[in-house]
Amino acid sequence: MQQEPSTIAAARRRGLFAPGDLVQLTDPRGKMHTITLEPGASYHTHRGLLPHDDILGRPEGIVVNSSNGNAFLALRPILDDFVLSMPRGAQVIYPKDAARIVGLANLGAGARVAEAGVGSGALTCSLLRAVGDSGTVISYERRPEFAEVAAQNVEKWFGIRPANWSLVLGDMAVDLKERDLDAVVLDMLSPWECLESVAAALSPGGVFVGYVATTTQLSRLVESMRVSGDWTEPRAEETLLRTWHLEGLSVRPDHRMNGHTAFLVTARRLAAGTQLPARRRRPAPGAYGDDYTGPGAVERPDAQEPEAE
Repeated sequence: MQQEPSTIAAARRRGLFAPGDLVQLTDPRGKMHTITLEPGASYHTHRGLLPHDDILGRPEGIVVNSSNGNAFLALRPILDDFVLSMPRGAQVIYPKDAARIVGLANLGAGARVAEAGVGSGALTCSLLRAVGDSGTVISYERRPEFAEVAAQNVEKWFGIRPANWSLVLGDMAVDLKERDLDAVVLDMLSPWECLESVAAALSPGGVFVGYVATTTQLSRLVESMRVSGDWTEPRAEETLLRTWHLEGLSVRPDHRMNGHTAFLVTARRLAAGTQLPARRRRPAPGAYGDDYTGPGAVERPDAQEPEAE
């Protein structure tokens, strides 16, 4: 009988399919189905019945046939495919953004990172895999129903509940007590509300990554970071993914692409008492209009005093 994994590294197993393994079955139309192998069980589909015993004890990359003769390719799923098919409490962070977040946050083995909110656990899986068994991931979620779905997805992917993962039901703005973190990732409606607690938790040089969907959120987050004085100059980007159609000599971009999902805002934590040099780049005309009252609003130097009546 297959021994259950005890670490994150052990969860990424290879070799023959064993009970408890996740298997990705791809049907003739390219649709993927993810199942968990159990001796004696069967996968029921409109393309026929497929006994799990036909897969158990065999290697990855095999083709198995259902009861009505339809062929299915059997592989262990990669995290990208698992994320797109996982049960959702909240919208997931898509693989194209999760990979970029891991890179921007400079995560590696042994890193200590916090995130909020956890959503459906998609990014959590990427963070845990990046920091390995020697790192730490602390996830904050305000909504218990989302936390429950995230816990189930993380445990399903790794086959265990990772010992170095803490799932906190609460508000990061008030509940974040960790110190000397290497990175913090915020995926929430109002990330600027957590900036003070995040600044206190990060080590000098630690990385902040904000995931926001709209330009109004983007603007307010960046201006709030500038006003606080705790951060290097923020930068923003988005990732667009385009796949290609490959059929003989018909090689062209697919008609559909993964376009805008969110903006990624990044900055580094300054050492206490540090003041950045003045920005040499002047704001574009109209960037801070007459009616601008948001973070960083200042009185225009050419504003005229109202005449006394």
